[in-house]
Amino acid sequence: MKKYNVGIIGYGWASTAHIQAINATSQAQVVAVYSSRPQDSDALSTRYGGRIETYTSLDAMLRRPDLHAVSVCSLPHQHPAHVIAAARAGKHVIIEKPISLNLADALAVGDAIRAGAVKSCVCFEARFSSQFVATKAVIDAGLLGDIHYGEVDYYHGVGPWYGQFRWNTARKDGGSSLLSAGCHAFDALLLCMGSDVVSVSSHATGSQNKDFKKYEYGTTSVTILKFRNGRIGKVASVIDCLQPYYFHTHLVGSEGSLLDNRFHSEKIAGLNRHAWSNLAMKLLDSGDVSDHPYQKQFEAFFAAIDRGDEMPLTSFNEAFVSHRMILAADRSAEIGSEVRLDQFS
Repeated sequence: MKKYNVGIIGYGWASTAHIQAINATSQAQVVAVYSSRPQDSDALSTRYGGRIETYTSLDAMLRRPDLHAVSVCSLPHQHPAHVIAAARAGKHVIIEKPISLNLADALAVGDAIRAGAVKSCVCFEARFSSQFVATKAVIDAGLLGDIHYGEVDYYHGVGPWYGQFRWNTARKDGGSSLLSAGCHAFDALLLCMGSDVVSVSSHATGSQNKDFKKYEYGTTSVTILKFRNGRIGKVASVIDCLQPYYFHTHLVGSEGSLLDNRFHSEKIAGLNRHAWSNLAMKLLDSGDVSDHPYQKQFEAFFAAIDRGDEMPLTSFNEAFVSHRMILAADRSAEIGSEVRLDQFS
């Protein structure tokens, strides 16, 4: 098994979790950090282990022949340029969400990844959480039958008490409630129900709380998804709530239902329809990057590179499907009407 040397692009809140998760794998080690703000190599090496060289020139870091991959943790509006530069340099790429804040940039990122013949991993890491690994297993076992309705909702108050708030309030980097954070719920719904969506219809609003009023975009949105076979999905993205973090999941099928970590199934004889049965899963209960299941995702990424395969579940191609629908939902909220996916460009 090859040991991969990884560089970090952008040293901030998310990158600290990426470095720890990458180093916790048996397959990779962070050896370089690029930041527009000078960093101390000795201090970072002591903090994370191993030798980490620091750079204020991205080109200089990318010219390292011993660097195999990079993790892009810069501000969201910088993601496209940084991913494209890394792909052109022949480095495999881990992309912290979002891929981009518009469709044109996302398409350009995909072109660069394909042209560079590099592997990609987009941080829709909720797919690797205990909650959604178990939920998908219940679905795949047929315990819910054919799902005709599903809702996955993201509730997380991102206010001044939270690190992301510093840049998240500006449209330039936050983008929208979905791009900022609710994209995890949107992507999880597609994991559960598939991606054969024909149209999305979304509305956005915002809190009157003085802290949340600093946002330049609607901080609460609700999106209805229509699937090709008539099924319906719903995603609420609420980043202006004053409550504990909550990643809500409710799936309704022809043979049963699932509600967060509880379920009922007619496929299992003897279950009481008037009471839920419990699933021993760990629910997503924090927005803090230190609690995200990055390590499992990154282990899968480096294993895929070893095999010469695309990243399972969260390669650029798969994540782009979710990203495009999220951008279509934001367009719907902007124009006040439904957006058909076959007409969205």
